[in-house]
Amino acid sequence: MSEWLVLSIAMASACAVVLIIVVLNNRRVGDDDDPSETPDVIEYMTMMIGVVYAIVLGLAIAGVWEGRSAAQESVRIEAQALHEVKARASVYPAEVRDRIRADVDAYVSHVVNDEWKVMSERNTLTERGTDLLDQVRADVTGYEPKTDHEGQAYQPLVDQVAAADDARSSRGQNAGATMPGVVWFGLIIGALVTVGLIFTLQIRRTFRELLLAGLFSALIAFLLFLIWDFDAPFGRGISATADPFIDTFPGITR
Repeated sequence: MSEWLVLSIAMASACAVVLIIVVLNNRRVGDDDDPSETPDVIEYMTMMIGVVYAIVLGLAIAGVWEGRSAAQESVRIEAQALHEVKARASVYPAEVRDRIRADVDAYVSHVVNDEWKVMSERNTLTERGTDLLDQVRADVTGYEPKTDHEGQAYQPLVDQVAAADDARSSRGQNAGATMPGVVWFGLIIGALVTVGLIFTLQIRRTFRELLLAGLFSALIAFLLFLIWDFDAPFGRGISATADPFIDTFPGITR
């Protein structure tokens, strides 16, 4: 099911539930009911709970967005490190240089075309990707420099392979959801409480009040959707992309 369809259903359901409850509740209100009798303390508590929940939502959104940004940055670092390996290998003999570049291209092609899909569906890296990167490492470390120029390029090449490996590990760690279940429990219960407090203010069936109640509940649903979508940096609609690999290695296409 599309993420945007999930969002539409969630927002529509939140609006529908609130509006139905308001309409049914007001049908039981007697003619002598006075909405102005709502205690001031209830209004204060409603305001404070709303403020606290808004802060919690803001922190949750900031946290998952930071996780997504970190995931995208790890992809950029990995792609740039592998690009440096290809570029710096130019000082090596043609046979060694071509082997290194071919193995780098094979690894990048696997990441873009195969491993990315596995990360999205299973939240893990592939063994094939690990083997291909190990082959790149073996190509770089297995060659013994013959000249001073090659010797000066050797350690930077090793360092770039290590940087790519570290970024790959970070990418694997960020593949799954990062928001703990207990936080989700708090966010959902908080949403129910915050929306439920609308009814303590004796909301009526005027168009203005119904519209505000519906929009408020839809906003809560939308913010929860954003948190859910950002929570899996590689697995949902607004996710980290493989664009750094595609941009750095123009010959690699999906």
